[in-house]
Amino acid sequence: MMRELPAPPHADELSELIKKKVAEAQAAGGTRETVTVDWNEQKAHVDVIDLPLSKLYFNPSTHRIRAQRSHDVARDSELDQNPWSAESQDYLRLLLQASPTDTFLRDVDFDALKESLNEFGQNDPGLVTHHGVLVNGNTRAAALRELGVQSMRVGVLPESFTWADINAVELSLQLRRDHRRDYSYINRIIAMEEQAGLGRTPEQIAKDFRIQVRTYHQERWILATIRELIKRSRDAGGDSLRLVDWEGAQERLKELQRLYVKLETLDRDQAEILKELRLAAILLNFSKTDVRHINEDFLKEGLEQRLLSAGPGSEARPEVKPAGVVIPGLGVEIPAASSAVADMKALNDRLLRAAAVVRNKNEGLDLGNEAKEQAQGILDGARKSFDEAIEAAGRSARLRKRKQLAPARLAEACASIDQCVSDLVQARTSRSLDEEAFDDAVIKLRGSLLKLAQQASRGLADPGDGVAWLMDAVATEGTR
Repeated sequence: MMRELPAPPHADELSELIKKKVAEAQAAGGTRETVTVDWNEQKAHVDVIDLPLSKLYFNPSTHRIRAQRSHDVARDSELDQNPWSAESQDYLRLLLQASPTDTFLRDVDFDALKESLNEFGQNDPGLVTHHGVLVNGNTRAAALRELGVQSMRVGVLPESFTWADINAVELSLQLRRDHRRDYSYINRIIAMEEQAGLGRTPEQIAKDFRIQVRTYHQERWILATIRELIKRSRDAGGDSLRLVDWEGAQERLKELQRLYVKLETLDRDQAEILKELRLAAILLNFSKTDVRHINEDFLKEGLEQRLLSAGPGSEARPEVKPAGVVIPGLGVEIPAASSAVADMKALNDRLLRAAAVVRNKNEGLDLGNEAKEQAQGILDGARKSFDEAIEAAGRSARLRKRKQLAPARLAEACASIDQCVSDLVQARTSRSLDEEAFDDAVIKLRGSLLKLAQQASRGLADPGDGVAWLMDAVATEGTR
């Protein structure tokens, strides 16, 4: 979380250089270049100067790469302890160039920014503290350094700004609608969590992020769920999933939250089971349309039992009745989660731990090929089982849709006929009815009803009232 950082090396020298350049800009006369920053619901106009890129520091607290910092545990720890060291600054530079969803890949957006800077130069100034720490423009600085540019135009924040002020300014600049490069999804919801930690209300945070309050609560639920999964993924060796592993799952996680909230008040166990199933499917990288098949009908057809019987750790387990939970001080015992929920969590825990081993690529960890192969085998087996269950659920959904298609079509036709009645009354009132065209349409309707009756009557020994009426109407038509 946010903390006060020590001043970087040679901070006093750089501060004096910045003060000197600001004074020169103010004394030069004419129109000075300034940049506007939002701070405590006020606007401040700060002077823009040129500073050597070699003297500027990447911001260790930037929200842009907060989730990606866990890419390398050892280097992240070094960054916490020595944020201004060459090694830590190089790690920040690496993360600023990396893809938000896969930090082992270079970000195509970074290369596009670099190409734009090379062609058009720096259009907008960055923003620095009086010690030369970049508040806005970290990614631009990384791109400019790669291009071999020697200096960067930056606005200078007041010397009185604390790290809380600095982070607030960065966030306000990022949330402007015209900002070119958005935070990644996980970094965005981490920023919301940080704002809540500062004591701001959900209404205030939602306003700043330009979202509804219910969306804010949804995002906090998702982040809490991800943090819980990371904790559950940690095995005895210390391997765990990372926040960045959930980048790209935004829409699937949002749909999960909506389903969970809908079911929680009706059947808590069903909600928990579906939550575990969907999270496992997301972990196994199933598409949004596939994950949607994991719903109430999925459980009605008993497909979760297929997963439990075929999944990792499916060896016979003695049936144990879950113990109740005693509320301290009251002596009241409430039921614990059902055995079905416990079994599903156990299955998901095994998958989470396997994924943590497979996805942890840090060279400093002695994981061994055998352990990774075993973990990959668990994931491959689980994906096959989930694939079969989701395919079965999809077939059932398509069958239900076909069963409901004919009644739905007829309901639409009824609505059209009801509207036709209203249109007919209005046409007659205004004497604008084309009677010949209307008569032709009624003849077509008669033909359609005859065909419908022929198909509806096939194979029905005991037709319902509606089909019986239709058959009688057709029989009457045949006698005319």
